[in-house]
Amino acid sequence: MLDANWRSALAEWQAVLGSESVIVDPVQLAAVETTTFFTEQKVPAILRPSSREQVQHCLRIATRFEVPIYPRSSGKNWGYGSGVPPQNHCAILDLSRMNRILDCNEKLAYVTVEPGVTQQQLYDFLTQQKSSLWMDATGSSPHTSLIGNTMERGFGHTPQGDHFAHSCGLEVVLPSGDVVETGYSRFPNSAAGPLYRWGVGPFLDGLFSQSNFGVVTRMTIWLMPAPAHFEAFLFRCDREAQLAPVIEALTRLRLSGTIQSTVHLGNDYKVLSSIQQFPWDVTQHKTPLLPAQMDLLRARLQFGVWNGSGGLYGTKAQVACSRREIRRALAGKVNQLRFLDDRMLALSIRFAKPIKLFSGWDLSKTVALLQPLYGLLKGIPTDRPLRSAYWRKTTPIPAQPDPDRDRCGLLWFAPIVPSTADDVQKIRQVTTETLLAAGFEPMISLTMITGRAIACVIAISFDRDIPGEDQRAMACYLSLAEKVTSLGYYSYRLGIQSMEEMNGSASYGDLLRKLKSAIDPAGILAPGRYEAARNPVARAAGAN
Repeated sequence: MLDANWRSALAEWQAVLGSESVIVDPVQLAAVETTTFFTEQKVPAILRPSSREQVQHCLRIATRFEVPIYPRSSGKNWGYGSGVPPQNHCAILDLSRMNRILDCNEKLAYVTVEPGVTQQQLYDFLTQQKSSLWMDATGSSPHTSLIGNTMERGFGHTPQGDHFAHSCGLEVVLPSGDVVETGYSRFPNSAAGPLYRWGVGPFLDGLFSQSNFGVVTRMTIWLMPAPAHFEAFLFRCDREAQLAPVIEALTRLRLSGTIQSTVHLGNDYKVLSSIQQFPWDVTQHKTPLLPAQMDLLRARLQFGVWNGSGGLYGTKAQVACSRREIRRALAGKVNQLRFLDDRMLALSIRFAKPIKLFSGWDLSKTVALLQPLYGLLKGIPTDRPLRSAYWRKTTPIPAQPDPDRDRCGLLWFAPIVPSTADDVQKIRQVTTETLLAAGFEPMISLTMITGRAIACVIAISFDRDIPGEDQRAMACYLSLAEKVTSLGYYSYRLGIQSMEEMNGSASYGDLLRKLKSAIDPAGILAPGRYEAARNPVARAAGAN
């Protein structure tokens, strides 16, 4: 039963948004209370504003009645908490109706969007406009919010893979309802607002990234002109010992600028989960899939212990030069190195069936994995990687995947490590040992976001329909996090189950609390989100 403050807030939200945009239906509330691991948070209402002005009204009402409110763009934050708030009894501020592309500048290569604009929507827009610009896409759902992923500091595949580094000109609604614009966008008639992210004076954009200080309602995202020529490069290593020299070689290539895209490496467990679901027939319905069993599957499906990819962009001459440097750097370090352009990919697709007939090699599975990966390097969204969330499910993957609805179990842990062989080997070893011992497969991807730092993204995949799996998976996550942080490696983004463990030094936590107190004295905006301490002011939805 809602207390008087909640009832008053709901009545005012309904007056502002209309009753159809204030959702209290138990079935719809249950859906937003669900993620890919165990949670108990209850959501009293979903608010669906369609404009910045309505967002302002929603926040002013929440502040006046001291009821907590949690913004989300599309809620496709699978593995980190989806759209579930970190704390109990928060109204969801669903921004998905705010889905306008406000500006697109072909000459200077940028778009300005609202938080409901998704990867697929922008890609379709650029295609319809016959634009010569490419976007950057993550390996998540095509229906992921561009702003949502950027504010979580997500990354993709092209030279503009670091999303937050290629954004500027934020429009932010504060808990008071006031609006702040960042950079040059705060000046009237500013010509450089969408072009130069630093502006003049203190740089505020970072305050609103991975924080609970404001709601971003507009952002400019930089795009890249389509290159004159593009090629993907792909390689594999058949022995674990090859990883160290490959990391050292790729680091030099990234630092020198020979490779400008992010570089992704996935271990065998990661690749297999992208090709198929768990091989129950191979393991006699036992888990985990053991290394010896994986050896057999690798040989059958022809992928490596480690498998890497990246993109080359420029003129044909520039790409040819980079190709020569990569061949030289990786010579003797990898078992297979291939370069792929549009023509070669088309031939692979065309001749997959004849190759199987004559050689017995089923190239179709390789092509099925290769085609979406190749597209991601060109900024084309795909839902293919999302299929790996169904790894441990015994039912087929549906045509429209929804890991929350289908009770897929998924926890991501994503520490940043220095781009050195020693650091990569340390985290690989502790991850592999910890997950196998706990009964889970060590699915590891390594992404060179820069030449200096690697995001090591680790998936703990399970089936939530099996009793006790939620608890076992969370225990494994906590054990892994403790071991990895003891080595000095910390996550680049956090799930809702661990957002209050990010303080670091006492002075950092003190500063966050001071900023929060100044910006949001009532403590109503996203309590517990990347916060130094649990917010004592957050008001429960129950009766006093």
